Amino acid sequence: GPAHLFRLAGKCFSFVESTYKYEFCPFHNVTQHEQTFRWNAYSGILGIWHEWEIENNTFVGMWMREGDSCETKSRQTKVHLVCGKSNKLAYVSEPTTCVYSLTFETPLVCHPHSLLVYPTLTEALQMKWDEAEQLLFDELITDQGYRKILKDIFEEAGLLKATEEKEIEKQNKKISLEFETVEKCSK
Repeated sequence: GPAHLFRLAGKCFSFVESTYKYEFCPFHNVTQHEQTFRWNAYSGILGIWHEWEIENNTFVGMWMREGDSCETKSRQTKVHLVCGKSNKLAYVSEPTTCVYSLTFETPLVCHPHSLLVYPTLTEALQMKWDEAEQLLFDELITDQGYRKILKDIFEEAGLLKATEEKEIEKQNKKISLEFETVEKCSK
């Protein structure tokens, strides 16, 4: 992701709303602590740093996933990055059960180019993106094909997690390459 945001790593930002204290630690996790004297007050993890949310080829937020279990799934949180005068956790909500939404204000995202994906990529991945742009312009691929290529580029860059099927496919490819000759297989 954007290198200038890594200066937030190792820091945590708190927000108190009614009886809950939320803590957001960029590139680490999000926690919630019930501020009551009940014997079983909730204190837990709402998500662990997972991947970027990318829309319109721009970083728009961070996904914190695999938090404490909640009914049949794990808690997860989307952190929206918005321009602000100081680094602070400004708003917290729970739009759907066990899925939280945080708004994090920071001056680090105020410049219009501060969250562009393209400059964060290696030269090789930028070339792949350029080729995809040309294919789209020449109408040799559809919008859907273009979005798939970009998703693959973002996964290869480590900005998005690959789907489980892709990971299995990668493992199978690795195994099949290890035994590409009978001699290698016999060994």
